[in-house]
Amino acid sequence: MKHDAMLVIRKDLVDRIDAIAAQGSHLRLPQLCEQIDAVRHIARVHGLEPLERLAAMLESAVAFRGHAPILFSYLDLMRDAAGCEEAGPAASDAYMAALSVRMGA
Repeated sequence: MKHDAMLVIRKDLVDRIDAIAAQGSHLRLPQLCEQIDAVRHIARVHGLEPLERLAAMLESAVAFRGHAPILFSYLDLMRDAAGCEEAGPAASDAYMAALSVRMGA
């Protein structure tokens, strides 16, 4: 039963991420930050550390730099992280490394 509940939560998170992607650059900054924060909060409540960290970093990056150039790279990784069975620190580190590679750091 717990596995089924987690599948529903993961599906909801992917749907939220897809909605952000679909709205893309049409969202105003406060709306975008609010939607990203909702994903971050749900991920934190359910122990999805990689997704929580990606969402927190995206929210900070968007607030600092604007969102057009980086949004979709983050959202792609967030979508992957939402479906990842591994949710601990090692998985978080792997996603942070993947983000670093995508951003050319």
